[in-house]
Amino acid sequence: MDYILTASSLWKSYKGFHALSGLNMRVPRGAVYGLVGRNGAGKTTLIRLICGLQAPTSGNYTLFGLDSQSREIHKARRRMGAVVETPSIYLDLSATDNIKEQYRVLGVPSDDGAGELLELVGLAGTGKKKARNFSLGMRQRLGIAIALAGSPDLLVLDEPVNGLDPQGIIETRELILKLNRERQITVLISSHILDELSRLATHYGFIDGGRMVKEISAHELEAACRKCLRVEVTDTRVLARVLDGMEVEYKILSDGQADVYAQVNISQLSRALDAQGCELLSAQERDESLESYFVNLVGGGSHA
Repeated sequence: MDYILTASSLWKSYKGFHALSGLNMRVPRGAVYGLVGRNGAGKTTLIRLICGLQAPTSGNYTLFGLDSQSREIHKARRRMGAVVETPSIYLDLSATDNIKEQYRVLGVPSDDGAGELLELVGLAGTGKKKARNFSLGMRQRLGIAIALAGSPDLLVLDEPVNGLDPQGIIETRELILKLNRERQITVLISSHILDELSRLATHYGFIDGGRMVKEISAHELEAACRKCLRVEVTDTRVLARVLDGMEVEYKILSDGQADVYAQVNISQLSRALDAQGCELLSAQERDESLESYFVNLVGGGSHA
């Protein structure tokens, strides 16, 4: 698999406090990669390191195949756009003038693309209206437009829907999906709104205590969170024979446990098992959400 961003044994320490503790990470090209973690887990620190706003204490990362220690890393960062914590916009300028200013900072010779960018993010009709009079959602989309001014291949968004109303959340979600699907931009996004993240992400990285606890694709996560019946029996070999006969999908977890991915008549299953000398000890429905998966993974607590 082609990875646009990797991290290896990444550490960031502040006077004895480890914000990142040997973190490893791999972001596939073309992914919408969701960073999930509690407050203080290290999400924003990681993003600031990747964007070059801070330097790691030790370890390294790669961007577009270039090592973070390379003298050429600045070239890789020019292929990035980012909105970290709050959008970097000039409140006394219009949306168009904000884009033009970003073109000037980047050294882009023409601002002909400003109108196209504003059309893309749904701000084409704002005219001379100053950014200070924009709603929070409009400011967020302007921040994304500014991040897109350099035609990036990687877009980094730190809590992009934080504080937005439902309409603003929907508009931001649709924009991120459009950028990913139509422009093939890889997106790295952190969010504490896990239900919203589950509507966007193709891959996830679960961070806790400055470490990457688990990386998983959305497909793998969906399989892990599928609604199923968790059954406990005295003999899973007998259970397998019975379920095969019923043409039911299942997964054996251990000598005594299995997940059954279909609606089954518990009484019928129990009788069929009993006829072959196997006892059904328990049966419980399971249906995990992204939030419950995260809580089970890292042990509860706030997930912001």
